[in-house]
Amino acid sequence: MPEPVRHVVFDIGKVLIHYDPDIPFSRIIPDDEARRFFFENVCTHEWNLEQDRGRAWADAEAEAIARHPDHTDEIRAFRKHWHEMVPHAYDGSVVELRALLAAGHDVTMLTNFASDTFREAQQRFAFLNESRGVTVSAEVGLIKPDRAIYDRHAEAFGLDPAATLFIDDSMPNVRGAREAGWQAVHFTDSGTLHRDLVENGLL
Repeated sequence: MPEPVRHVVFDIGKVLIHYDPDIPFSRIIPDDEARRFFFENVCTHEWNLEQDRGRAWADAEAEAIARHPDHTDEIRAFRKHWHEMVPHAYDGSVVELRALLAAGHDVTMLTNFASDTFREAQQRFAFLNESRGVTVSAEVGLIKPDRAIYDRHAEAFGLDPAATLFIDDSMPNVRGAREAGWQAVHFTDSGTLHRDLVENGLL
């Protein structure tokens, strides 16, 4: 039997807030094939992940422009229009987060996020300031699903890994948490999250 859960850790992107680069880029690069090429070859997921690891946007833009100078304007548009990529919160998930807090549970957050965009998100979404604290990947130079970021978060916030429940939309990140000795659930929607929290005796 797993230990009773005493700590809950939320991922943020696609768990508490929506993220979709296609929102601005469907306007910036209207052609579907050209846009697909851009995301697969220019501003790729791996390229963006380096900002989550702590790389400065200016350095990221310079690197991408050196590879694809013909896409200079579109590359610079990525950071410029980032705010459009996170248009709204997942209200159902926020209800669950606030229900846990209201019930007195220990809640923190662990996110792969660039530092400046995370601070911007905190200004826009009040609930990102309501937990006991957050580990932002770019600010510690570590990234999920690497084991080190889970260990650092647990140490920083005094969590017992075996009594910690992690919530993330990414299965590699869920597996990373389990490998670090945490309990973890895969987020798909707020209804499933509610059931997971009830099954763990939290709500």
